[in-house]
Amino acid sequence: MTSTSRRAYGVKGAPYAFLLPASVLFLLFFALPIGYAIWLSFRKVQVSGLGLGSGARKEVWAGLENYTDAVTDSELLDGALRVLGYGCIVVPVMLGLALLFALMLDSEKVRLAPFTRLAIFLPYAIPGVVAALLWGFLYLPDVSPFYFVLDRLGLPQPDLLDGGPLYLALSNIAVWGGTGFNMIVIYTSLQAIPAEVYEAAKLDGATPLQIALRIKIPMVAPSLVLTFFFSIIATLQVFNEPTTLKPLTNSVSTTWSPLMKVYQDAFGKGDIYAAAAQATIIALATLLLSFGFLRAANRRNKQEAAR
Repeated sequence: MTSTSRRAYGVKGAPYAFLLPASVLFLLFFALPIGYAIWLSFRKVQVSGLGLGSGARKEVWAGLENYTDAVTDSELLDGALRVLGYGCIVVPVMLGLALLFALMLDSEKVRLAPFTRLAIFLPYAIPGVVAALLWGFLYLPDVSPFYFVLDRLGLPQPDLLDGGPLYLALSNIAVWGGTGFNMIVIYTSLQAIPAEVYEAAKLDGATPLQIALRIKIPMVAPSLVLTFFFSIIATLQVFNEPTTLKPLTNSVSTTWSPLMKVYQDAFGKGDIYAAAAQATIIALATLLLSFGFLRAANRRNKQEAAR
């Protein structure tokens, strides 16, 4: 092999060399655990006699038994319904506030924009468990300063950790922590819009409100789709908030969300096979919902582009 050939081969192989470390990490810490979980979902433990002695408990092939049990499990289905109601509150409120804050920060009349951006984004930098714990104590009547003020003013003191208000309490934690990230994504997209577009709109007599509704929002639609996509995934995987608030109230069960049900079966009951099947179903549901939403969004974009 000549030096020129070796040099050409080295240039062609350079991208693969750069990809190798990331590929190895992806294989070891992502692909293999997923494959192992899927393999476990088709297994179960078979107990012989009283389950005592050597060989009394052995792992055998279960087929679709774990999946059948999962889709007929009332606790898993109830958890899915609770997460659906939770998501109906979190996603529109969080994205609505993120869009509003982004439009306000993109306004020409805004003051202290760097500080405001940091203030809105800062809650996202706080770990979810810490945020849930902080808000949990603010919800407790005995230690919350808000309840102290309401008591002094003679106003009613709602119990936010019981019944229907629990959804609002959990949703508030998610909205408070996730709005900043979505706002940054949308704001960055707004900053990429050419200034000439705004100047042409002003020459046509458009007001700031008309510019926001008819120019800015349509042009950041891809960012809105992206943030909605991320929000759906985060909603389906809610775990930190209800788990952290569980010791503070009896209204949050150990199976309040699907992921809490998976955790309870795997580490509470020790049935990792059923938990693996449930986790696989949740992952497939997340994939199908996300893929369906992205496909619908892409179809709409193509239809608008064809007009």
